Amino acid sequence: MTHRVGPKGQVVIPKALRDLIDLKPGDEVEFELEGATVRVAPARSRLTLRGVLAEHDLVGALEADRRSEPR
Repeated sequence: MTHRVGPKGQVVIPKALRDLIDLKPGDEVEFELEGATVRVAPARSRLTLRGVLAEHDLVGALEADRRSEPR
C-alpha cells in the first residue's frame, strides 16, 4: 500500500491495518526510526502500572528513612 504525505506531513493509516492492530480514533501511536524506515506502533499504555504500589506505604517508608538519617 502506498499513500501520499499531505502538506502538513500527515499520512493516513489504511483502515485494514488499523483494524488489524485495533487502532481507534484518538489512540496514540509511537514513531520509531529504524535506519531509513519509520515504524508506527500503538503507544504503550502508561496506565499499566497504575495502582501497582497502592498497598505499599511509600510515604511512611520515606518518612521513617528520613527520621533514621543522622542530622
